[in-house]
Amino acid sequence: MPRIEAFIFDLDGVITDTAEYHYLAWKQLADEEGYPFTREDNEQLRGVSRRESLNRLLKGAPIAEEKAQEYMERKNQYYKHYLNEITPANALPNVPEFLRAARLAGVKLGIGSASKNAVDVLQRLQLMDAFDAVGDGYSVVNAKPAPDLFIWVAGRLGVNPSHAVVFEDAEAGIDAALQGGFWTVGVGAEHNVYRAHLKAPNGLAELDVISLMQHFQAL
Repeated sequence: MPRIEAFIFDLDGVITDTAEYHYLAWKQLADEEGYPFTREDNEQLRGVSRRESLNRLLKGAPIAEEKAQEYMERKNQYYKHYLNEITPANALPNVPEFLRAARLAGVKLGIGSASKNAVDVLQRLQLMDAFDAVGDGYSVVNAKPAPDLFIWVAGRLGVNPSHAVVFEDAEAGIDAALQGGFWTVGVGAEHNVYRAHLKAPNGLAELDVISLMQHFQAL
């Protein structure tokens, strides 16, 4: 019977949804460079690093590393332009309430995001102070689906993975958490999170902190 001591959240798709901004930024780059890129293609970029996202956009086309770095920097500048529009109202439904309830229940809170803009997004959402540890695209070398990022965050929180629940909306993130020995809640479309221990199609809006802890502690 595990004792649940921490919740670790992916950022995009769980706390807020900047997928449209990512799509618009990658689409602008793709159009400028003559690569086809659709919304369906964008779905394949969920939860993976910027470098892996570029690899998937290129669909195997060779590229020099210097050019790849230039592409990624341009995409990030486009994306950061859209981030200027983020306000606290962009938190997904029930997120602030869920975080407050978790804090009152004595649960430690962390972010495990592949994004290198995670801190900026959290600050714009006015949620930075809600978390005890923030892991982002700068924290580890091996990105999701490697478990390194979630393990890094758990270490900062001082908890064993078997006592932590990861909330993810991407297949790569669920795989990373499972490899790391975490409990998992899959948020959003089931085809992305079908391996999660528990599914929450409507995100944190349908979850109750105490009931969730009791669910995992009964396993």
